[in-house]
Amino acid sequence: MVRHPAVAGQFYPADPLALRRMVESYLDPQAPKTQARMAICPHAGYIYSGPVAGAVYSRLLIPEEVIILGPNHHGLGEPAAIMPAGAWEMPFGPVEISAPLAELILDESQILSEDHQAHLYEHSLEVQVPFLQYLRPEVKIVPICLSWLRYNECEEIGLALARAIRAWGRPTLIVSSTDMTHYESQEMAKVKDSLALERILALDPRGLLETVATNRISMCGVIPTTVGLIAARALGAQKAELVRYATSGDITGDYSQVVGYAGLIVE
Repeated sequence: MVRHPAVAGQFYPADPLALRRMVESYLDPQAPKTQARMAICPHAGYIYSGPVAGAVYSRLLIPEEVIILGPNHHGLGEPAAIMPAGAWEMPFGPVEISAPLAELILDESQILSEDHQAHLYEHSLEVQVPFLQYLRPEVKIVPICLSWLRYNECEEIGLALARAIRAWGRPTLIVSSTDMTHYESQEMAKVKDSLALERILALDPRGLLETVATNRISMCGVIPTTVGLIAARALGAQKAELVRYATSGDITGDYSQVVGYAGLIVE
């Protein structure tokens, strides 16, 4: 199974040279690097969220295998869908799926299903890949697309990821893909997003899910972020750091209706 790009030429350039220039413009080669357990990155068009994503990726040592968790914006396929084999064709070239790692994850989880339909048009995972490829050209991925899940289901998947990563025995990065508040004023977005970010920084996945629900925060990737935090904590994560926060208004100048973008690393 080969997945072709769904949003090349829309969210980011389809031309490899133009894409390389754009990715490079967002990366800081002088930034201090860390072998993080998890990263949280936005997934809007690069002109909007690229600076935040680039700030996060500038800080990361990218291992050979990366598990990417993203929300299901289209409602296609299974609610917890892993693409366990094949490759993603991308402007920088094909990216292989790490089938052995995906198999370990599937062995550990009763909720995740083998499914490629959920991934066909989903942008939230795809936009992470050019950054990963640029920094680690031989990178292999395990793409997991998640719809709404209850906390106990998030916990099952997160703990399954942690067990699989331990069994894998090699450095493995989890990238959770999310944007923050959608289409509220800059002031309200900052207030709401600070509540969610407080829970992430406290490494509190249950609190994050409850805070987002209670305060009606339109954080589209709260489930991938919750799952990632559960896995990172189970793997021994001790701290989280907010690398950068911004909104679409910082690019457009329109602060009446913004989307929030947060970039964090978890170690």
